[in-house]
Amino acid sequence: MRFNQVSYNLYSYMDLQETGLKFEVFDKALTGYYNMKRNQKVSEKPIITIIDFTKSSNEKRLWVVDVEKKELLINTYVSHGRNSGDEFAEYFSNENESFMSSIGFYVTDETYQGKHGLSLKLEGLDEGFNTNARDRCIVMHGAEYATEDFIKQAGRLGRSLGCPAVPMEQHDEIIKTVMGGTALYAHAAHDAYTSQYLDHMTAMAELVNESKKEIPVPAKS
Repeated sequence: MRFNQVSYNLYSYMDLQETGLKFEVFDKALTGYYNMKRNQKVSEKPIITIIDFTKSSNEKRLWVVDVEKKELLINTYVSHGRNSGDEFAEYFSNENESFMSSIGFYVTDETYQGKHGLSLKLEGLDEGFNTNARDRCIVMHGAEYATEDFIKQAGRLGRSLGCPAVPMEQHDEIIKTVMGGTALYAHAAHDAYTSQYLDHMTAMAELVNESKKEIPVPAKS
């Protein structure tokens, strides 16, 4: 069986199409997750956070899934950087003070208490696309401008300085769910984007390796 078939089976089982998550985006996120596991970049916590910047900021475009339990845990709003665009994120940067979002694969790092309350540091893994995330202080945090109420008032979700800001009333739950070395993938329609973590063959090899670990070894008589 090919990896994208495994991916599609999981996508269908969790009814992710009903939430607006495109299979293409989920497949890339899952491929990256298993590549990151293969390279020991993530912990054993089976969580993937997916952001789809091709969608309007007025739509719920952040998903948190548990791969082992095959469950969608969270689906909510997420802001993009003020210089990435208005309602839609169209421009991305890895540069300091660009105030744009960065795309690609990240691993969640340590938490801290900042001006937005509980916040989560992110480590970018894609050279040239998000590896300056720590220097740019790109973190996940809560924001009052990342809410449905703000959309009703302004006609679109508010924007950050480049951070993936989530609704204030959900940020504690989201951060506590995804903290601890888990995978995050921020997707965009960006022709120049490439990543070493998008190798289907390596992802399949890791998936097969994991399935072997789950088979109990008979005890010797």
